[in-house]
Amino acid sequence: MWVIRLLLTVIVLVAALLVGVLVHAVTWVVGKFDEKACLRMRSSYVRQGMRLVWLMGGGKATVIGKENILTDRAALFVCNHRSLLDIVLCLSLIPVPVGVIAKIELEKIPLLRMQMRDIRCLFLDRKDNRQGLKVILKAIEYVKGGQTMLIFPEGTRGKVEGELLPFHAGSFKIATKAKAPVVPVTIVGMGDVLEDHFPRLKRAPVVIEFGTPIETASMSREEIKELPERVRTIIAETYARNRELIHS
Repeated sequence: MWVIRLLLTVIVLVAALLVGVLVHAVTWVVGKFDEKACLRMRSSYVRQGMRLVWLMGGGKATVIGKENILTDRAALFVCNHRSLLDIVLCLSLIPVPVGVIAKIELEKIPLLRMQMRDIRCLFLDRKDNRQGLKVILKAIEYVKGGQTMLIFPEGTRGKVEGELLPFHAGSFKIATKAKAPVVPVTIVGMGDVLEDHFPRLKRAPVVIEFGTPIETASMSREEIKELPERVRTIIAETYARNRELIHS
């Protein structure tokens, strides 16, 4: 049964990417007259595509804190990272254009690269500090211009469900330099959907919580320095609390 689900999920993903070529062409014309409308259309298409992929391959997601998803101004969503499906779930739920800071390996996949660039995703090479700095600076520029961004500050997927890796402090400069709020995002149970038995897909329960936005505009230097650990603590505590929802 899981093989059929996996094949259907892959088919839906590939179909979404192929149709995305047509969407790219149509919105390219729109962009010549209205860049914001172009971005909204492309983001809406990607969001619907991710919803289909999650519906086909993901678990049963309980969403907490929808009221904390800022839609009236740019923000930095900061999420723990356990699965390939984390991006799928997040993009399916955030109802505004949102770019992702993703690993550079994804840039090598042609159709996926085009779709990600269309919604202003940026590709980070963790082995190249100079390139990484350029990505952070570009993300700051995007957020200042009104673009919401999503980042996984652990830098890579965690291998053990519930154990957070250290957060890279540089990730938070995207918010503090742009004076934008940080929204902590905590996903629980994603390892049981895919990673713990890759490539088998399992319909396991997942909880995702959008935390209270943390304003950064008036932060002191000391508060900025403590921000990464503060957000990591919030996500760790939220994870522990919501894990009980899954196992209760």
